[in-house]
Amino acid sequence: MTARPLSQSIIAGVAVVFGLATVISGGRALFGGADMGAVVPVVLWFNFMTGFAYLLAGIGLWRGTAWAPALSIGIATATAMVLAFFLWHVWRGGAYESRTMAAMVLRLGIWVAISTVAVKIRWPR
Repeated sequence: MTARPLSQSIIAGVAVVFGLATVISGGRALFGGADMGAVVPVVLWFNFMTGFAYLLAGIGLWRGTAWAPALSIGIATATAMVLAFFLWHVWRGGAYESRTMAAMVLRLGIWVAISTVAVKIRWPR
């Protein structure tokens, strides 16, 4: 058994922590009854649901599974697509919160970084 690279441990940890934070914050926004302002429901539900995918990816990255890099790329791709939808919504004059813009850019940046590191690690085939 070979040791896990530090970069693998870091991206797995980031994915799990980010996933937990996403599920908790999304759950509060959806089910907590707090007024979140001008949310875009599709974006809010997407972020909440992908929080579970973040957790799964983090576990897969930690364990060194062969499917984890593909899941990470899928998360980054889906996030880019939802960000594009969100930008279209904003461009069309739809109501939104500026924190949503910042959060989506942050999510995309994190998952592009995780995916980039994940594909450079030697995974079992």
